[in-house]
Amino acid sequence: MTRTRISLLVAAVLVLAAIGYALVPRGGDHLAGVVSIETTTTYRDPQLLAKAWQLPVAAAYHAAEFDYQRNQSFCGPTSVVDVLRSLGRKSSQEDVLKGSNVWTIFGYVAPAGMTLDEEAALLHLRTGMPVKILRDLDLATFRAELPLMNDPSRRYIVNFSRGPLFGHGHGHHSPILGYLEGEDLVFVGDVNRDYGGPWLVKADRLFQAVDTVDDSTGKKRGLLVVSVAPASP
Repeated sequence: MTRTRISLLVAAVLVLAAIGYALVPRGGDHLAGVVSIETTTTYRDPQLLAKAWQLPVAAAYHAAEFDYQRNQSFCGPTSVVDVLRSLGRKSSQEDVLKGSNVWTIFGYVAPAGMTLDEEAALLHLRTGMPVKILRDLDLATFRAELPLMNDPSRRYIVNFSRGPLFGHGHGHHSPILGYLEGEDLVFVGDVNRDYGGPWLVKADRLFQAVDTVDDSTGKKRGLLVVSVAPASP
């Protein structure tokens, strides 16, 4: 084996090790008292889910084929795929990264998934529409966005840590499908099928998960909002 091939092999092993470390669900002392939202009566309540799917933006996702990530590193690309499908565009996890600055190794996003800024760049590249990063939000500002999540001229992706919601896990991206204002529940289109599909969470609880730091960047997590161009008359 040549020295170049050995170097490439070592680099690949190191990258995979980094991916594995970043994607293994971990708790911590600060999560020891967290009660998972999976125990709440509203998490996947059938009646509330049926009501949520009737919201205008959620209906657009429902009409499309909602996609789920193919591995633990692919929540970012998959979220973009689902946004595009909700807009009536064809997209897949096989082609969504083409022409982007996001690279993969053995099918995993390297080195350890996508940051909020990388997700914003990919969303803009694929939609061709303005994308705004909402970061360092306080609760009041976060709440001001909630009614807008039902506006068909907008699409939201949320970047949050699973820890404050489930008591374990790591950073994650998923589309927000809508907001049930009367119940104060955010409808999150979780692209990880292991969590049962889209679920509902109290707004304050989701904010706690968004108001966390991405260790890979040292920056807060947040929301992405894409302004959808109106249809031509």
